[in-house]
Amino acid sequence: MSSVPTYDLRNPFPWYQYMRLNRPVWEEKPSVWHVFRHEDVKRALSDYEHFSSQRGATDDPNNPISASLISSDPPRHRQLRALVSQAFTPRAINNLTPRIETIAAELIQDLPRRGLQIEVDIVDAFTAPLPVIVIAELLGVPASDRSRFKVWSDAIIAGSRQMEAGEELTFNEAQREMVEYFSAMIHARVKNPQDDLISGLVTAKVDGESLSQLDILGFCILLLVAGNETTTNLLSNALFTLHKQPELWAQLTQDPSLISPFIEEVLRFRSPVQHMYRTATADVELSGIAIPAGSHIVAWIGSANRDEAVYPDAQTFRIHRDARNIAFGHGIHFCLGAPLARLEAKIALHALLKAFDYMEIPSIAACEPVPTGLVYGFQSMPTRMTLRAEETV
Repeated sequence: MSSVPTYDLRNPFPWYQYMRLNRPVWEEKPSVWHVFRHEDVKRALSDYEHFSSQRGATDDPNNPISASLISSDPPRHRQLRALVSQAFTPRAINNLTPRIETIAAELIQDLPRRGLQIEVDIVDAFTAPLPVIVIAELLGVPASDRSRFKVWSDAIIAGSRQMEAGEELTFNEAQREMVEYFSAMIHARVKNPQDDLISGLVTAKVDGESLSQLDILGFCILLLVAGNETTTNLLSNALFTLHKQPELWAQLTQDPSLISPFIEEVLRFRSPVQHMYRTATADVELSGIAIPAGSHIVAWIGSANRDEAVYPDAQTFRIHRDARNIAFGHGIHFCLGAPLARLEAKIALHALLKAFDYMEIPSIAACEPVPTGLVYGFQSMPTRMTLRAEETV
């Protein structure tokens, strides 16, 4: 048997490939099972009768994420999604296009320049602030509070986040601060509704029933974390891909219609979310392996999207693919914010391609991965770019 590749945050894909071939369903420790093949991951994500999404108490005011869409099962999930969807329609997302275009243009304009050259941490200067600004404006958050958003979402994803003063913000502290912040916003919107998403959530009704404050808190925190981290990592991974395959820059510049399929292949090849959790509600079998009821399941999306059984030549990045990826999940829990993430990525890449003639990452070693296996992306990416001559006029 071949040796087991070492799991590596920078490149977990050889480990995934080994596990798919040799240990497709692996019990890491008692009652904790990891699944790696596309068919098994897809079933774990979508078969809610056998794989529950519920994590934690649904009525814990200190843990609103446990009451959110991502942690609920039918019939509660259907009710929550129906209510939330009223304030998060495709039309509402498409209406954000002009504003996202303006945000992208302003961020590019603000990049420090030396003639035609720009050297910058592209995560810090572009891929992170763009979704933070979009989500903040969508929720109705003042510009002065945007920096807190990024710190909170990083802490939730990574477990802790180094603060400017050298102090660490833990997961629980971040969640407590978010609960306090959004609770105040919700109370303010109940008294004085505005033209923002929180006001829409406060007034949304299905069959005469409204969202509770805990429901709204859960969705705000989920949208903040998922909306920021997923889009930031999608954009960073797209730029990393363009560095690895520089011929694609010219190809996308010449034919912008390829940007959307390019984004889909980035989602498959370097999935922003690498795994999701489920709990087996009954004895189940995956890839011929029996998993007892009550077991915790780690469904590796990043591995499923590289499964050779579904994607021919899966370890090669190819823009044109027929098979759909499951980067945003599958079934009833398919990410409600997927259209927004795709729209932001498309607009951002189009703006970068229009403004720059060339981009590269001078040192891959200097790029820092996000310090958790939950997501795949970079928390820093020093980048060198060359402006198109016409952009300096």
